[in-house]
Amino acid sequence: MNKENKPLLKRPGFYVATLTGAVVLVLLTLILSVVSLRWINPPATSFTLQEDWTEIEADRYNLRDYWVPADDIPIHMKWAVVASEDQLFWEHRGFDVESIREAWEQRQTGERSRGASTISQQVAKNLYLWPAHSFFRKGIEAGITVLIELFWPKERIIEVYLNIAEFGPGIYGIGKASEHFFDRSATELTPEHAARMAAVLPSPKRMRVNPPSPYAAERSRWILRQMTQLTGIAYIQIAPDSEPDKDDPDPLILDAEFLLDESLQDTIQTTRADTVVADSLLLEIDLPDSLLNLDF
Repeated sequence: MNKENKPLLKRPGFYVATLTGAVVLVLLTLILSVVSLRWINPPATSFTLQEDWTEIEADRYNLRDYWVPADDIPIHMKWAVVASEDQLFWEHRGFDVESIREAWEQRQTGERSRGASTISQQVAKNLYLWPAHSFFRKGIEAGITVLIELFWPKERIIEVYLNIAEFGPGIYGIGKASEHFFDRSATELTPEHAARMAAVLPSPKRMRVNPPSPYAAERSRWILRQMTQLTGIAYIQIAPDSEPDKDDPDPLILDAEFLLDESLQDTIQTTRADTVVADSLLLEIDLPDSLLNLDF
């Protein structure tokens, strides 16, 4: 049987062409999506769609219902997230090369790092991807980040970021967060409110905005100082030639405390789980009550 008479499904070229067409279609769809989101506000993100709303006992909502346009976002709210998450945001083209290098070196030595994602990368991840860490996901994230930086201005990037970021369990966007935590609109947020909201972004499901967790309270003071240094605006008073405030610790110390707290929480959860299993085993072997009540 010659090549021309072979069934279509038995021709290798058919599968190559199909795969190539599928990849091209996905890329074109992604590009069209990124370009359209330059002007269209998304009603949901990959993260809100993956959220277990039943577990957190919250109602799903449309992000557009609480969307705050870029011109209505207080400038100190923008500077708070820049100071907290990505101080080179206005300068880079989507990637902080120095932070990536440091994170890679820490990973190679086995140290636990907080990562080096820029605001642009976080927008790409939150809109399209999933939270689990992997090189595969980071690769896709990098490609989407390039598209976002190519088609969106910086103002649009930070607008979308602030309207899709999670500030608490099931609390996405500053419009919803400001009403939930401070009973006011986002336009009325003070610099202190902004700093407290930015402080929880590393782990919004574990840290509190209001009342602030100890980590959030300490980090929010550091963020206010960084905002002052970045803008020259007195968000917090810094005396000339003064020594560092003892109550305003170095961010590296804060990050270390945060990572330590996460490790302790994981250990506590594991211990509790082991205790439950042990208790179940004791009950299964039907020990006398006198032995079950012993305090070891």
